Amino acid sequence: MEAIAKNNKKLIRSWAMFDWANSAYNLVITSTIFPVYYTAITTTKEHGDVVKFFGIEIVNTALSNFSLAAAYLLMSFSLPFISSYADAKGLKKQIMKLFTYVGAIACMCLFFFKLETLEIGIVCFALAAMGYIGGVLFNNSYLPLLATVDQQDRVSAQGFAFGYIGCVTLQILCFIVVLKPEWFGITDPSLPARISFLMVGLWWLGFSMIPFKYLPKIEPTGNNLGKSFIQNVRDEFNHVIHEIKGIPEIKQFLPAFFFYAIGVQTLMIVASSFGEKILHLGAERLIATILLILLVAILGAFLMSYLSKLFGNIKVLIVVVMIWISICIAAFYLSTPMQFYIIAALVGLVMGGIQSLSRSTYSKLIPTDIKDTTAFFSFYDVTEKVAIVIGLFSFGLIEQITHNIRYSALVLSLFFVIGLLLLVRILISNKS
Repeated sequence: MEAIAKNNKKLIRSWAMFDWANSAYNLVITSTIFPVYYTAITTTKEHGDVVKFFGIEIVNTALSNFSLAAAYLLMSFSLPFISSYADAKGLKKQIMKLFTYVGAIACMCLFFFKLETLEIGIVCFALAAMGYIGGVLFNNSYLPLLATVDQQDRVSAQGFAFGYIGCVTLQILCFIVVLKPEWFGITDPSLPARISFLMVGLWWLGFSMIPFKYLPKIEPTGNNLGKSFIQNVRDEFNHVIHEIKGIPEIKQFLPAFFFYAIGVQTLMIVASSFGEKILHLGAERLIATILLILLVAILGAFLMSYLSKLFGNIKVLIVVVMIWISICIAAFYLSTPMQFYIIAALVGLVMGGIQSLSRSTYSKLIPTDIKDTTAFFSFYDVTEKVAIVIGLFSFGLIEQITHNIRYSALVLSLFFVIGLLLLVRILISNKS
């Protein structure tokens, strides 16, 4: 491996710029402009909300959810093997580039997404998600290589802060185009949203060049001479599994992370639609709420990093999960816009904190002499992606059964409770 000077400020800033680059996808494509545009163009007077996808009739939102779930599931199954191969062959940076190029170009291709190009548009939508997921994994795996254990909370928080600032910046630019198309002489009502998708891809690809220029190339983890692709993957995967089995802290942390990640990731995705469905806030108020959440999340990331120095990561995570439980219960009784804004501010505060602290906590559990950090982080990322699939499915299923979205939020609190109990178990076992 190249000699990497840990805690190098310039290198860490370059690494954090990857969060700046790709977070715009997560906001514009997953949470805000794309869902609104997609629902609008796929809802017609003749067929309602039913579309034809390769000749199969399907509800529009179900199609987008299925395609996103399929992308997450495919990546969940394949990432441990892709990451094992990357470590074995020393291709961490190259495969990180590949995922980024696929994701960014897929976003640019969404510029051509109209009802008559539904099939190719959905494929690009899924490819963009896969590119994002893969890029995040490889970027995360650099954390223990760039920062010493005592600095990983701060560095992780810096990455998330860069991500929130970056996505808010581009989101504002996209909102200007979408809300004020007349400023740019745009008369086609579909064009502002499609320009936003193009901007996301260009932003993602352009700013990723900074970490790609400065992040070091990592050497292969072992002797690969004469080994086939299958042998490389099998040997590296078995090696990492063996290593993880010998680290009880990781075996304890991942189940806790899995359960509270179900709640965190689901609430982050459904927060806007939840507020709209309960209170009918309208687009402008929802936009303001999203920006509020993201701006407060920057403060939350650094606040949790500071508190972890004083009290330790697990204790802070326990408190943060308790706040998430209270948010779920409060959402059940939500009745006024002011209550929604208060809950949104709380979501922002603990959203940035729990994401940042979870990443750095896992990074700290990886032994400092480990070289194959990509394969190690693949298990962390797969845990999170499977949690998203289960969370979204559970949220939708409860609403389908009860016809009341409030119960969906309340049920999410049960996942947080399980995560909380598992975190407490970690705390108790560390004391014994």
